[in-house]
Amino acid sequence: MSYVGSSVKRIEDRPLLTGKARFAADLCLPDQLHMRVVRSPVAHGRLLDVDTSEALAMDGVEAVWTREDVRDVPPIDFRMPWVEGLERFRQPILAGDHVRYVGEPVAIVLAEDLYLAEDAAELVFAGIDELDPVVDPVAAGPGAIETTVVEKAYGDLEEAFGDAPVVVEMELAVGRHSGVPMETRGALAHYDATRSVLEMFGAAKVPHHNRAAIASMLGLPLGAVVLREGHVGGGFGIRGELYPEDVLVCLAALRLGRPIRWVEDRREHMLAANHSRDQVHRIRAAVEPDGWIRGVIDEFWVDQGAYLRTHQVTVTELTTSMLPGPYAWPAYRSRGHVMLSNKTPCGTYRAPGRYESTFVRERLIDVIAHRVGLDSAEVRRRNLVLPERMPFKRGITALGTELTYDSGDYPGLLDRTLEYLDYERLTADLSRRRSDGESVGLGMGFFVEKSGLGPFDGVKVTVDEAGHVLVITGVASIGQGVETVLAQVCADTLGVGIESVRVRHGQTDDLAYGMGAFASRVTVMSGSATLIAARRVRRKALEVAAAVLEADPGDLTIDRGRVFVRGSAGGPAITLAEVAQRLRPGLTGGDPGLTAEGWFTADHMVYPYGIHAAVVRVDPDSGLVEVERLVVCYEVGKAVNPELVNGQIAGGAAQGIGGALLEDFAYDESGQPLAATFMDYLMPTIAEMPEVEVLLLEEAPSPLNPLGVKGAGEGGITAVGAAIANAVADALGCPQEVTRLPLDPERVRRLAADRA
Repeated sequence: MSYVGSSVKRIEDRPLLTGKARFAADLCLPDQLHMRVVRSPVAHGRLLDVDTSEALAMDGVEAVWTREDVRDVPPIDFRMPWVEGLERFRQPILAGDHVRYVGEPVAIVLAEDLYLAEDAAELVFAGIDELDPVVDPVAAGPGAIETTVVEKAYGDLEEAFGDAPVVVEMELAVGRHSGVPMETRGALAHYDATRSVLEMFGAAKVPHHNRAAIASMLGLPLGAVVLREGHVGGGFGIRGELYPEDVLVCLAALRLGRPIRWVEDRREHMLAANHSRDQVHRIRAAVEPDGWIRGVIDEFWVDQGAYLRTHQVTVTELTTSMLPGPYAWPAYRSRGHVMLSNKTPCGTYRAPGRYESTFVRERLIDVIAHRVGLDSAEVRRRNLVLPERMPFKRGITALGTELTYDSGDYPGLLDRTLEYLDYERLTADLSRRRSDGESVGLGMGFFVEKSGLGPFDGVKVTVDEAGHVLVITGVASIGQGVETVLAQVCADTLGVGIESVRVRHGQTDDLAYGMGAFASRVTVMSGSATLIAARRVRRKALEVAAAVLEADPGDLTIDRGRVFVRGSAGGPAITLAEVAQRLRPGLTGGDPGLTAEGWFTADHMVYPYGIHAAVVRVDPDSGLVEVERLVVCYEVGKAVNPELVNGQIAGGAAQGIGGALLEDFAYDESGQPLAATFMDYLMPTIAEMPEVEVLLLEEAPSPLNPLGVKGAGEGGITAVGAAIANAVADALGCPQEVTRLPLDPERVRRLAADRA
């Protein structure tokens, strides 16, 4: 059978389903100390002193560290330094002269058990001279700090707007929310003095980068730091980045010579792990009466929080570059202002910059349709990039690469979506229901995703003398099914059963280089590297087998681990295990072992695309929004495992509904978080989730990688907010007034009341 393209069951699920998985909280070592972080209770202030005397007096407390103990450790550096000169905005591992958000680490307690560490942390007193916080950097004026401005532009905007018959202007905003995985952050570190090696266990979506950063910050040789990834209870962009707590765990293990264990509680996670989104856009479009958009100007502000963390300005970069989406606007400019505030720092969260920009763009499209008196689907169609223009060069860059859409038929996808929806019948039915007094509506959002960010990924494939296949990769597993997908590619290419393939990942001493799991890149990059490595192993096996079978290598094939002459499965054969045995050192003139590395490099990303369509019912009295239907039509080039893609889409859709209707990290005017528990930070449950209808297309394979694949990890979320917002506007008959996410009940009630 062919594994690629089949919905093979996930091979990594057995330990998860049987309770044998090893998450960060499951890890323990003899003689370990427990770390507890003392955090700032105020949003902004001068840190005068930190009194640790009472905590240190407790039996079982090994150490209490403050800024004085870590002044020799530099701030955490950027993983993605897109803009130069922003180093002064990096976060220190413990607060220095100022505290800048509620939850910022000011000290750590190291004690013999967790409860003792917590009790001791309560006795650490931080003397803080409170200062006025910046909570709304857009409205703060001169008091706000603008770190940089990211700008993308092409075309002649003066010509576009000069005599434009219609100009549409809007202010739109996406609130602050983020991924909230089931598992909170945690880590276990120990220093092995016999080997002079510091090891850290825990989640690491970018293990090789984190290893290099820790080594640099602690003054260690690169080879003296090893990261070991365990099971991960959700990633979503925020897990596995390098946080202050990770460095502190390693530093304590190095200095004290004992294992250090840290696991945060849920409140800590809500206060200290990366937030995201939080953008305000002011956008203008020059439009012809027939709906053709001549040009777009967008100015927006990103509330970055207190520091620039490892992603630096990645979200702003992606917002500016991806805002045009699937449309062939002749002229465009976007300026993103990266602002600091006294809130938890922001980072990337599933579809960073695209969730926000898709909401802004697709609301704009619906308002344009209303202004010119056309159906919104028709306005979309008239502005789409046509298939004959592929590959389509936008004329700007994204994440350091030229933004060129590699393949696709956007009008064709729109047709498929409308056909699936039975669009005319559906709109007529919704119109009838509105006539009967229901507040129901339909909304769409067309999106373009990016995936397969380079520059490289490597894989090593080895067949041992028992015929077992080991795939070693530098990427990480964050729940996306990396073991299954790479095993499928390897099994097909090598000609073995998938049950004989094992995938090992996230161990930095396995491969010298690795990029990690982010930006929907694993299947594109590591999948292609697996294909290359498996082809090399196959070629080596055929050469050895040809000598044994006295045949030409080109006449041989491999099936279920047996090598034989093509067309004669019952004839003479040799197994891959036997081939491996013949490749022991000294038995051949070539390199020993049935093994090979494969490296795939890319200087362009690939661009999947799709449409979300939502049907909603609004209760004007309560403000509750029920999503009756959610349809996702998604072109992925080639689905290695369709069921895994469907799962990614459904999971992303759930998070998209949360951001559209429920989730909001709100703050009061003093900078105190108002949503630090699940009582106040609301997330969708099964009661809020419709059955996600997925129309998965594989009609536009990418020409940029040997598998033809496009990433599928983020398209499930990208246009959910846009589609639901447009549907609510349709349901309430207020085409221009829906301007902010989330559409929580209070906001929806106001919209309904204003309409009435």
